[in-house]
Amino acid sequence: MDNFTLVFKTVLVSMLEIFILGACGFIMVRKKFLDEAGLRFLMRLVVEFILPLFIFTKTLKSFSFVLYPNWWTYTVIGLIINLVGFIVAYFWLGIFKTVTSESESRQFISLVSFQNSGYIPLILATTLLSAFDAEQMYIYIFLLLLGFNVVIWSFGVWFLSRHSIKNFEMGSMFSPPVIATILAMVLIGFGIDKIVPKFVFEPAEMLGNCLLPLAMIVTGSNLALVSLKNVKAKAIAHVSFLKLILLPILAFIVFFFFRPEYLFGVFVILQVAMPSANSLSLITWHYNQEDTIISHGIFFTHLFCILSIPLWLIVYEIFAFFK
Repeated sequence: MDNFTLVFKTVLVSMLEIFILGACGFIMVRKKFLDEAGLRFLMRLVVEFILPLFIFTKTLKSFSFVLYPNWWTYTVIGLIINLVGFIVAYFWLGIFKTVTSESESRQFISLVSFQNSGYIPLILATTLLSAFDAEQMYIYIFLLLLGFNVVIWSFGVWFLSRHSIKNFEMGSMFSPPVIATILAMVLIGFGIDKIVPKFVFEPAEMLGNCLLPLAMIVTGSNLALVSLKNVKAKAIAHVSFLKLILLPILAFIVFFFFRPEYLFGVFVILQVAMPSANSLSLITWHYNQEDTIISHGIFFTHLFCILSIPLWLIVYEIFAFFK
């Protein structure tokens, strides 16, 4: 058990590092070092510039169709996770009547369905895994994001808007991170990835490596804008239970029957145990949709995951040990 205790401490320390980075952004906003306009700029910088560079350079360095012949599997796994979350939340509301309005039902289901699939898993991969395994995990996450970003900015927008948005921006489905992944894979597929000159690649890589701290500062800054007045405690408690407890339990039930390869199992746990997606707040803000539980759901699932993620990772270590 000493080994498991060490793993738990390592994961907990990693979560505290993430918390500190997020706290920096939180303090910047609360102390007025960063206003809402500045945060929107920083958010666009991260999502539309830094993240695509990180994805592009890491994919060119580590991805190969020979090494990942079943690359599409990771995209499909991500979509299955979203679908299971949707089904679980839908039937849960049918049984427990946690919310009363149609709008809040859609917000509740979206909070359970869509996870913070990029930033926190990337940081945990960096801090928990060896350099070699972390590079593999980056590829797994990028491939999952390929489908995730398309779905959340198409179906997610349509679902949260109560079907009222008929002509949302189709371009948002093919966001810069999606384009960066596809472009890198096309270059690799045609064997021309080496055409990117070193004097271009290395500055792009340096900028991309700024992603993880910046991403958590943005996340913490967003949380600082959340008002903690009128919190619908019952709905938030149910969202947190489904998102951070029930979905990981379902994953372990599947693991019991299918016995995944170790790193693939870590990848799945790093997705099913994540808090609700920050993108949901962006969608409600961008499309002027009602937000009665979205912001609070994102805030509290991010807060509670500081303890729940280490718990599930240590459970997985035990599972992998006894497998």
